[in-house]
Amino acid sequence: MARTPQEHSPQEPVRGPEQGPVRVLLAEDQNMMRGALALLLGMEADLEVVAQVAAGDAIVEAVLAHRPHVALLDIELPGRSGLDAAAELRERAPECRVLILTTFGRPGYLRRAMEAGAAGFLVKDGPVEELAGAIRRVLAGQTVVDPALAAAALGAGPSPLTPRECDVLAASADGATVADVAAALHLSESTVRNYLSAAIGKTGTRNRTEALREARHQGWL
Repeated sequence: MARTPQEHSPQEPVRGPEQGPVRVLLAEDQNMMRGALALLLGMEADLEVVAQVAAGDAIVEAVLAHRPHVALLDIELPGRSGLDAAAELRERAPECRVLILTTFGRPGYLRRAMEAGAAGFLVKDGPVEELAGAIRRVLAGQTVVDPALAAAALGAGPSPLTPRECDVLAASADGATVADVAAALHLSESTVRNYLSAAIGKTGTRNRTEALREARHQGWL
């Protein structure tokens, strides 16, 4: 966030005092980071942090309960990723604008965030004033994206992996065998091997461990 976020609307948001403060939900698994963000955003006169969650699978329920105007989501969360939660919020709480804030500025993450309906994508490396401004802008209907990350995403192109190849790669983590993956995804072992072979070829790696590492590095998983 150190760079000025790219804006896709010329209008600056205006929210009068009669409308009340902007209601914000924070989803961040690091307690210190979450507490600091809540404290700093709460010092902005027109912002109010109405809910905080530490796990991805708590996001949708908290949004439905507290009805924030903007949900500020990390990506890598226990239970469920912020990207998956953003996609569900688009269906169940379309009035809530989603702003992704993550440590990992990966081009694949940006593409997936936009596909999930996120209104903004920023990296955790800038002052809270810029984040507060981004919250106001996405609420006003703008899309705010870190410009360097946007350029990298355009240069990187889309993920070469199919959704099923991603599923198989993800399921093969933590030492899972082909039989384990097959059982978890209700596939035959030969089908799992075919998907893994395709993923290895598309990522230009030598084995499934390297393919999984590369897919995560690119933000495809």
